[in-house]
Amino acid sequence: MPSNAAEKGAQRLYRLAPDGRICSTEPQGRKPMSRCLARTVLSAVCLLLPAAVAATDLIPVEAFARHAQLSMPTLSPNGQHLAVSMADASGDSYALVIYSVNDTKQPISMLRLPKYERPAGITWVSDTRLVVEKAKQFGSIDKPMATGEVIATDIDGKRQDYLYGYQSQMGSRTTGWGSVDGLPMPANGHFYMAAQSWDSKNTSSLYDVNADKGSKHLIGDIRVADMSFMVGVDGKAHYAYGRNDNWDYVVYHQQPGGWTKMTSAQVGGSFVPIHFSPDQQRIYARYAIGGGPTSLVEQDENGASRKVLSSDDFSSVGIIEWTAWPYAPFATVPATGKPEFSYIDMNAPTAKLHRALSMKFPGSYVHFINFSEDGSKLLFSVDSDRDPGTYFLIDTHNYQVIKLFATAPWINPKDMAERRPLRFKASDGTELEAILTLPKGRPETNLPMVLLPHGGPIGVQDDWFYDNDAQFLANRGYLVLQVNYRGSSGRGADFEEAAYLKWGTRVQQDLIDGVKWAIEKGYADAKRVCVYGGSFGGYSAMMTTIRAPGLFKCAVGYAGIYDLKMMYKKGDIRERKSGISYLTTVIGKNDADLDANSPAQLADKISAPVLLVHGEADQRAPFAQAKAMRAALDAAHKPYEWLSKPGEGHGFYTEKNNVEFYNTLQAFLEKNIGPGAPSGR
Repeated sequence: MPSNAAEKGAQRLYRLAPDGRICSTEPQGRKPMSRCLARTVLSAVCLLLPAAVAATDLIPVEAFARHAQLSMPTLSPNGQHLAVSMADASGDSYALVIYSVNDTKQPISMLRLPKYERPAGITWVSDTRLVVEKAKQFGSIDKPMATGEVIATDIDGKRQDYLYGYQSQMGSRTTGWGSVDGLPMPANGHFYMAAQSWDSKNTSSLYDVNADKGSKHLIGDIRVADMSFMVGVDGKAHYAYGRNDNWDYVVYHQQPGGWTKMTSAQVGGSFVPIHFSPDQQRIYARYAIGGGPTSLVEQDENGASRKVLSSDDFSSVGIIEWTAWPYAPFATVPATGKPEFSYIDMNAPTAKLHRALSMKFPGSYVHFINFSEDGSKLLFSVDSDRDPGTYFLIDTHNYQVIKLFATAPWINPKDMAERRPLRFKASDGTELEAILTLPKGRPETNLPMVLLPHGGPIGVQDDWFYDNDAQFLANRGYLVLQVNYRGSSGRGADFEEAAYLKWGTRVQQDLIDGVKWAIEKGYADAKRVCVYGGSFGGYSAMMTTIRAPGLFKCAVGYAGIYDLKMMYKKGDIRERKSGISYLTTVIGKNDADLDANSPAQLADKISAPVLLVHGEADQRAPFAQAKAMRAALDAAHKPYEWLSKPGEGHGFYTEKNNVEFYNTLQAFLEKNIGPGAPSGR
């Protein structure tokens, strides 16, 4: 699969953006799945039962609190081995594990990583050697944060080398932050690494690295920080792109005379180069002429003769499915709604294979992860709104399929709830997407409902695929509403930027409009609505109750931001120039405006019971945020409940603490919108 920074989703290569998102300008349209092997199911700890849900229908809380053991599988170039990230029983420590595809029960080697460290990316550079990008896990809400360290190991676990990062000099005095930005084809033991040197923080460099010898040579650099590169089969950097220190998205094209910044006319509203076409004469890219949804296009390298391969009026192109080498896209799905494939060439062999497999798994999404180098073996996954997913290997010559492992075998898809994407119009007429998770076996009317706003808020979205929180709440008998409000990804730059400086106003109104729509359509009982969210969703949990008095019967803030001014004084976003640029762009610097949109300054307007949950070691939304909200509620004499845990970061990570959190959440919701609550009588 193409492995430049624009298409790293299948390899799970994450880069930290100032707001905690993956550092890319156009997301892939789906959430990374968690993947694991079975473990012994713990005994249930069920405190209270919501309306019309019998004890026998409840899935144990532990099933939703459990961590994936195996994740990020990738197939070796010869198709004989599988590399995966494996967590230990506690979920605190990880290892790179190699299996033979003929025996996934007993690993042939294991590379253990320090506690709380895990692979952020796994790349085969040859049949016998792999490169691993390291990351740290700081909580359950944020994705693993890449540390910029790159290590290599042989397939048998020997010759483990630290290639780049803050602990190594790699043959020179300079160290810095590195990431894999591509591979030569066929695999030859080398890879392309983008690097930010601590000695030259305003320069992005690209190296050809020999992973066998640990040597590197420079093949491109540009005096702009935080750039990703698109590398051709000639081993040269053709594009550099990303957000600079001013939070401006920029694209540079390599010309005979050096790097040339592309004009706004060339970039349009959005332009992300992905990969060269099989004949190496043209490129594939995500592109939007204005600020609307992005399309998949094929064009000359200079932008001429652009051809749209896939587009949608409402949604950007989401997932792109690729053939074996030489890579070509054969299908896409929109970034919103229930996935529906658009095949670029219905008669192409890979498209026919994909359609045949999709027919074998009706109602599920079949995703091609990667092929062996000769195309004879294919690793693919199957998942859905009810199914966290299963991995398979197919021989493309005889079509023999081998089941490798399930993501969460303790979760029975038949017990899970339907997730239904719908659209509604906000109060100003803008069409928005809502996703309803409908409790299994219950009428679709007059249900107790939980509004579940996503985090971010910029460049993040909810989608149709399996959602752990939504399924937990639906299993407890609640209708779950998720709204892709303005600022969400999947619909283009204009839609994202519509949330700038409007965190506490228009964004919250979109959420409130979604609740009113669900009530008007008869899905939700107006007397039994609560709101629960994490990170920015925790902010929204407080702000929606402030903006719509009486609409919500309770509010749960989990690892939330409650004082916008504090974001300039505490937390990791402010620690980089680009982070400060992000904050000034999306929330502004006017103290009066920040106070007017900060729940901690408006606690007297909150009339619903509140539950605050926070990790005391949170770096993204520091513990001081929760303490400020608590102090404000105390000063306003407002009722609230409190749960905090030492050592936890941005969202609880240990399974024990997650079990306690889910039980606390369950009891809080039951008390306020369950059958025994005053509003439910």
